[in-house]
Amino acid sequence: MTEKIKPIFGIDLGTTYSSIAYVDEYGKAVIIPNAENERVTPSVVFFDETNIVVGEVAKESAKLYPNEVVSFIKRSMGEPNFIFEYGNERYRPEEISAYILKKLAQDAQQHLKEKISESGDEKITDVVITCPAYFGINEREATRKAGEIAGFNVRQIINEPTAAAVAYGSLDTTQNRVVLVYDLGGGTFDVTMINISKESVEVICTGGDHNLGGKDWDDRIVTYLVEQFQEETGITEDILDDPDTWQDLQLSAEKAKKILSQRPKTPVSITHGGKRVKLMLEKEKFEEITEDLLERTVDFTRDMLEAAGQKGYQHFDEIILVGGATRMPQVSERIEKEFTMVPKVFDPDEAVAKGAAIYGWKLALNDDLIRRISEKTQKPIEASGNLSEMMEKSEISARDFQEAARELAEDTGYSLPSVENAMLRVKNVSSKSFGVVAHNLTDEEIVFNLVLRNTTVPVNIKKKFYTATENQKTVLIRIMESETSTVEIPLEHATEIKTAVLHLPPNLPADLPIEIAFYLNEEGQLNITALETSEYRKIQVQVDTASVISGEEFEKAKERSQNLVVH
Repeated sequence: MTEKIKPIFGIDLGTTYSSIAYVDEYGKAVIIPNAENERVTPSVVFFDETNIVVGEVAKESAKLYPNEVVSFIKRSMGEPNFIFEYGNERYRPEEISAYILKKLAQDAQQHLKEKISESGDEKITDVVITCPAYFGINEREATRKAGEIAGFNVRQIINEPTAAAVAYGSLDTTQNRVVLVYDLGGGTFDVTMINISKESVEVICTGGDHNLGGKDWDDRIVTYLVEQFQEETGITEDILDDPDTWQDLQLSAEKAKKILSQRPKTPVSITHGGKRVKLMLEKEKFEEITEDLLERTVDFTRDMLEAAGQKGYQHFDEIILVGGATRMPQVSERIEKEFTMVPKVFDPDEAVAKGAAIYGWKLALNDDLIRRISEKTQKPIEASGNLSEMMEKSEISARDFQEAARELAEDTGYSLPSVENAMLRVKNVSSKSFGVVAHNLTDEEIVFNLVLRNTTVPVNIKKKFYTATENQKTVLIRIMESETSTVEIPLEHATEIKTAVLHLPPNLPADLPIEIAFYLNEEGQLNITALETSEYRKIQVQVDTASVISGEEFEKAKERSQNLVVH
């Protein structure tokens, strides 16, 4: 009987659509359709009295119940002030996102109950969730919390372009190549340069904007339609103040955008206040009113390429387009014109989820190999360790690995090369810069960045700072996040994400060294250590910012989600 490895599922938690995938018994990444037999699920949540409805029905309900429907929640991840109130409850973005995740898992479980286990009652527990490469600490932590509220063991948060590159690289690992991943989704844009080889997927540089995506193209259509309606009817009021009209126009705009990817024009109807106007929206007009949005993506791409050049990468071999919004023909046309290279449209809706599933599958194989090697050698080995790193450090011998890989392949039916590829290394970079507030030589407050954007992670950097006065009792450590690549920047160019206080012993002189260390891991989680060097007093801080759900509120959300069936 073939032994099965418990799968780790990949989830693309998207702004407009989400999807879930796993690697089947043949080693192939497969998207799992939802209960409606669709391969993607709208990321829309409808609070219908005592029921939570997610997906197409929720999206359609937005017209009739605009105040009970939440869309585009991904754009609010990590925001401290976003609260959705319904009934007597208050919902944060993490919990609303958790309902989308639960819907994906429930439907996938139902679809796969015969395949996951013979009993059909094994639950989906372990997942890899993707996020935009340009997400900062707040947004990444919020994404992880969403998975935990949904009841998952979140094995890793990985960047969407990296996941797409893993999926793309899995198709052909015979040659090394540098790939530009242009990822324009429903609500976010990332552009990332990635070095793909048989042994690794290594991110070189990344850039983008998590508030730029297909929705912005929809919004431009809506603005144009409103202007045309006002011109035709003479109405001067903002018709978007009416929630029903706003929802109706949003849906019409998305539909028109998709049609204009196939046809030169499309009719659109606008109804408001008893008046109805029929318009013909032409592709040329659509491209004209959205041209600056497309140019913004090109500007971000140029900026990223400049940063890559500073790291020694002057060219790339291929451009791949992922994300549903890249289906707009003007995108590939503009990219080809800019870089004189025909881009490849690669599985735009499914590449990210499939890549996350492949990454999860490699984690699962890695776990099983470590278990086998530990049993074989009678040595305790860290369960979540990295085999490649262990072999480099001679903690595991090549012979032990090869024997375990051969046994695993025989027991599971996977090919030996597939099992050996579980050693694939994924190297990411920091999408932000992180530093502390300090005083410069002219005694001005500045931000001194210890970790610069596009630094390969994990990274551990130490820097000595000095106390300002004699007998100073405390040091206030203000931890800052920014989007610059400069070491010293003005205070207003950064955002404060955490503060910590280091208490000092009495009677200290001025200019006492304070050593601050920043450790940024592969997922973008930041840990800080501050050490005063007279009595070695130390504080340690993990940055899980106040803007992300925590404490009693987090536990309440988990409990609420645990007892909930999402429809």
